[in-house]
Amino acid sequence: MTHSPPRPSPGAPRPGRRHRRKKRSSGPLVAFTLSAVAVLLAGLVVFVVVTRTGDSGTASSGAPASATSVNNGNAGAGASAGEKVLALADHPILQDPDAGLQNIVCRLPEWHSDEASVEAFFTAADECLNEAWGPFLEAYHLPFLPPALHFPTGSSFETACGTIGVGVATAAYYCDNNLYVPYRGLQIEQYGDNPGVYLALIAHEYGHHVQEVAGIMDAVWQRIYAVGQQSPQGLELSRRKELQAQCFSGMFLGAVVDRGGSLTREMYAKAWRDQDTRGDNTSGSHDHGTNAHYAAWWRKGAQFNRIAQCNTFSAPASEVS
Repeated sequence: MTHSPPRPSPGAPRPGRRHRRKKRSSGPLVAFTLSAVAVLLAGLVVFVVVTRTGDSGTASSGAPASATSVNNGNAGAGASAGEKVLALADHPILQDPDAGLQNIVCRLPEWHSDEASVEAFFTAADECLNEAWGPFLEAYHLPFLPPALHFPTGSSFETACGTIGVGVATAAYYCDNNLYVPYRGLQIEQYGDNPGVYLALIAHEYGHHVQEVAGIMDAVWQRIYAVGQQSPQGLELSRRKELQAQCFSGMFLGAVVDRGGSLTREMYAKAWRDQDTRGDNTSGSHDHGTNAHYAAWWRKGAQFNRIAQCNTFSAPASEVS
């Protein structure tokens, strides 16, 4: 068992504020194909699997923004036309210090550990995430499309990113606007009846969808491939990406707790404390950030609900180690 550092009391989240619309100029077009992010629950650690094509960019996280057109004419219900912005530290959604998610009422079914109840819980959570993040991204004229939610039941499942095996480590998987939550990978016997923990889990995965819609995911992988995935620079970029998804997850829980919905202060507190168990100290990897940083970025999002404070790509290296 991993020894966790002392756990602070959950901070009170700040109320959300209305975000401002941004105007952007178009830049050069860049084509990308698939992206995937797998969340592994052995210590609740996230791993990334990506297949992409396109030009390699520089390793600088502060490179000028570029845009790529996205045609969502056949994207289905809930899609909005717009352009991704291929940028990291200077991405438009990260510039307004007052921009945050609107406080919403998120109603979830009561948590039960049977498969049907779990699916109902995650389906409702996904709808709340769409309600929170959709208007935010659309306000920046980004091509928001709600991810499709899947509940694989076999020992493996097919995605556009390949065949994914389900084991005790596989909790959720993100690929190309699709979220997969295999019941057999959730390790409910280990994590118990703690719905706040599972809500933070899917909110982290949804954070990667936010990155995908915005263009941050394409931009970071462009730079990772330019320097090499296992290089010190590539691993640092991966940590910045994962820690930002943590911050986005915290923002969502901070926006919905104590708003008359299902997320109670007790559920929020358990999710807050659970973050200490996640990160590279638990997994032995170097691509997600230490447990302390993994918790700190989630808590920053949860307490402040200000997306500019989730700009991990402008943070000093000492905060993303």
